[in-house]
Amino acid sequence: MDDNSQILREYYKKTLSHSHLKRTEFAIRLNESFSKVAIDCGCGMGNDIEYLERQNYHVFGFDINPDSISICRSRFCSKPNVKLFESSFEFFEYPKAGVVIANSSLFFADSGQFGATWERIDASIEVGGVFAGDFMGTKDSWAYNYHRPTSPLSAKQVKELFDNFEIVRFVERDEKAETSLGKLKHWHTYSVVAIKRK
Repeated sequence: MDDNSQILREYYKKTLSHSHLKRTEFAIRLNESFSKVAIDCGCGMGNDIEYLERQNYHVFGFDINPDSISICRSRFCSKPNVKLFESSFEFFEYPKAGVVIANSSLFFADSGQFGATWERIDASIEVGGVFAGDFMGTKDSWAYNYHRPTSPLSAKQVKELFDNFEIVRFVERDEKAETSLGKLKHWHTYSVVAIKRK
């Protein structure tokens, strides 16, 4: 097993017991579209999928890591409204949706294809629908020379992604703090919640 797989397994073990993010509750409260479809990009252990399914959403979850999808398939095997896919951002076929969640996952989208990937995410969100997720900033410890590719962006670049949206929440995090595995790093991220307007 390579170092990356080991790190992911440790991360998944730690996060399995976590609850969904409060931001996911906020996103579905803001959803003004008629769509009860949600996409969880980089779904991890499926904690947000579980919440969305309980709110009667049809949920499409994907993750590039096979361990994550295996755990989610066991977890949601009796839930017909949950569809799971082992996929990257670049190859996932995005359905039309009222809510798109990308919690700490777009950090690892392919930077060379980021523009095209974002266009597909944008196109999948219905007018009145909501995006809620995180982007990596340029000062993050993982922005350059990390053990896997990352897609760091400036605040200006992040805001430019949302030309078709009303940004409801934009929070910059710029601090040293621990990861889920207890390692200290410099976090530089932008968290965005936005409603699609056109």
